Amino acid sequence: MVPADVAPSVIGLGTDLVDLDRFRVVLARTPSLVERLFTPAEQAYALERGDPTERLGGRFAAKEAALKAMGVGLGAARFRDIEVVRADSGAPSLALHGSARSRAEAMGATRWLVTISHTDHIAQAVVLALTGAARGRDGGEA
Repeated sequence: MVPADVAPSVIGLGTDLVDLDRFRVVLARTPSLVERLFTPAEQAYALERGDPTERLGGRFAAKEAALKAMGVGLGAARFRDIEVVRADSGAPSLALHGSARSRAEAMGATRWLVTISHTDHIAQAVVLALTGAARGRDGGEA
């Protein structure tokens, strides 16, 4: 049997879809939105593509999914306080700041699993909030 302090438990689940065609129009109409929603690192990653909409849309979906996993709605945290980061492998995860971090700590979330996918027209993200220590693939703390 695995001790409770080692086995992670799911304490939140969120998912979100973004219509990329609509998101592209919104970003073109309101360019300042990119600055308000995304950290400099997220913007730089998205701008590596000719059309950053897919990457920005996926990250926007992940931020909304994270809020849902926390059991709160829009406005509970600034979008820039929920940052989608990438591991060396390319796997996405979350770095939380400000009120998002406070909310995560209050609910006991210690780890986040994130997946982002897209087609030409839709971006989707799913976020799991976990509590409890988790072992990484190398056997160390994740």
